[in-house]
Amino acid sequence: MKATVADIAKASGMSTATVDRVLNARAGVRPTTKQRVMQAAQELGYLPVVGNVVFPSKPANLEFFIPIGSNAFLAELAEHIEDYCRRLPLVASCRIRPLRGIQPEHLKEAVQHIALSVHGIGVIAVDLPKTRHLLHDLVDSGIRVVTIASDVPTAPRSAYVGIDNRVAGRTAALLMGRFLAGRAGSVAILTGSKSYRGHEEREMGFRSVIQEDFCQLDVNVAIEINDEPQASFLAAMRLLNGNTKPLGIYCVGAGRSGIVKALLEHDTKAAGKPVFICHDLTRQTRSYLVDDICDVVIDQNARLLAEQSVIQLLGSIASSAPYLTKKLVEPRIFLKENLPAQ
Repeated sequence: MKATVADIAKASGMSTATVDRVLNARAGVRPTTKQRVMQAAQELGYLPVVGNVVFPSKPANLEFFIPIGSNAFLAELAEHIEDYCRRLPLVASCRIRPLRGIQPEHLKEAVQHIALSVHGIGVIAVDLPKTRHLLHDLVDSGIRVVTIASDVPTAPRSAYVGIDNRVAGRTAALLMGRFLAGRAGSVAILTGSKSYRGHEEREMGFRSVIQEDFCQLDVNVAIEINDEPQASFLAAMRLLNGNTKPLGIYCVGAGRSGIVKALLEHDTKAAGKPVFICHDLTRQTRSYLVDDICDVVIDQNARLLAEQSVIQLLGSIASSAPYLTKKLVEPRIFLKENLPAQ
């Protein structure tokens, strides 16, 4: 027989009113009291569990702040979040709030419209002082926060869900070096925004492996394109028309379509097509692989990222701990020969 509120009150030494406040995520309960109640509820089997993550006893209201823009991967991520939340009984409501841009001001503008009933939010945000201050304020107000895809580690977020971006960058460099097979020359990096910790970590990882294992390759200064296709097109055209044409191009974030447009417009047959490595398997990047425009896609699995973001957010709402352990998603490497069925 399932435990009752009275059973939890007896086991924790609290009143039924206090237990009710904790289980329904109401404000005004001390952290130590919440911990005692939640521990008793978990031990009595009152709380649902998925894997090692304890879920809240009542359905929660969630919101996700994502700077989708023209980013196909983030649009797909948002779709998977909504789909998973629809199928999960412990999500009372799920709202995707597309951000106008990646700057902290855009996030600040959006969070001003958070519903009073929201228990937790997931964010994709740049790691800047204004962002960290904003996330502090949200957590202080009683809202749980999970960072997705790119971390803001010094903010009081409950969890980070995503790949190890430094490892992803190192993987890209290893593949680049192996594809170029001892050739000497320059390699270009086109990065979305260095304010994203994830993009910065990918670049650092890439540079480290090139310097360690492929010293015949020279990494140009990374060109910041803010994930905009037109900016990436212009940057790629300048590189391809320059005196020293790159042997390889590594696209750290979005803006991939601009690079592809430049590769198609430029006469790469004469000089040879640069090795092109990018991130995130989407409908577009799948076609780039099939058409031999892109050589490798390093994917962070939008569906798994979406599901784990929701699970970790629900777990943080149920938990009295200030943060959960990181939930790292294993990156996947795709070539045109191992593309999964659509």
